[in-house]
Amino acid sequence: MTLGEIARPAQALLSGRLLLVGYVPTAAGALAVLTLVWAGAPGSPPSAHRAWQTATDASAGEVVVVGMALLVVALLAAPLQLSMVRVLEGGWPRWLGLDLARRRQVRRRRQLATLAVPTVSGTATAPSVEEVQRAGAVAVRLRTHYPSAEYLVRATALGNVLASMEDTAGREYGWDAVVAWPRLYPLLGSANRAIVDDRRDGLDVAARLTVTFAAVAAAAVGLLATTGWWLLIAAVPLLASAAAYRGAVAAAVAYADAVRVCFDLHRFDLIAAVHLPLPANRGEEVAVSTALSVQWRQNVTTAVTYQHP
Repeated sequence: MTLGEIARPAQALLSGRLLLVGYVPTAAGALAVLTLVWAGAPGSPPSAHRAWQTATDASAGEVVVVGMALLVVALLAAPLQLSMVRVLEGGWPRWLGLDLARRRQVRRRRQLATLAVPTVSGTATAPSVEEVQRAGAVAVRLRTHYPSAEYLVRATALGNVLASMEDTAGREYGWDAVVAWPRLYPLLGSANRAIVDDRRDGLDVAARLTVTFAAVAAAAVGLLATTGWWLLIAAVPLLASAAAYRGAVAAAVAYADAVRVCFDLHRFDLIAAVHLPLPANRGEEVAVSTALSVQWRQNVTTAVTYQHP
């Protein structure tokens, strides 16, 4: 067996999603904490010269050990990715201010709903073109960043973007996206699946960086607590976490748009996949998709006539 054959499984393991979503954020966070430790923390003010000297003195074996340790951490954290996203959506206990955060999001949604209605100024009998365009832009933001019903509003901006996707994707065709999407995704063509996967990876990377840099900020506070003004260094990963969260919200908007497009283009593939006749008009389509959604969501079966190719 050659060295190339030995390395091939590792190359496959480190390719694609694991490398992008798992290993890179983990390595970035670990490097930030190690830099503080190499610089002399805790116990003394950090020194850039000391950190550089320690890093350059590391042997190849030590680098390999650190790299393998980071890989193990990335593998162990992979099953927690969904939980991280859920937390960023607002999935934390009420005693941490969940209700207060949700009320804040409700107020923002109401403000957008008010601004989405064109207003007439002065003596004009109709809103101006500029006012209509401004209201239209606000309406688009309202539709993409918040669910249609107020009771569905979640505690964070990321949670509301994803709630909007679950609420509206395929709704005009009668689909419940929460139960229909897991069944529609395997039927996507290669081009659409690549787009969906790419945008989901972007969301997961940003979410992982948000959590990682928040953890780095907490670690920095612990390492620099006795160093005076050097404690302000902890603000750097905290700002990076905030920037990553904004990126996660933007990535979620793009991902939600891709999911909506998939319902537009592939909803009939889902009907055909369960061997039901394709509907002849929108009314029949809504009836079929609604019945399937109810069946999958509530386990309520209805009498149907199959059509086998």
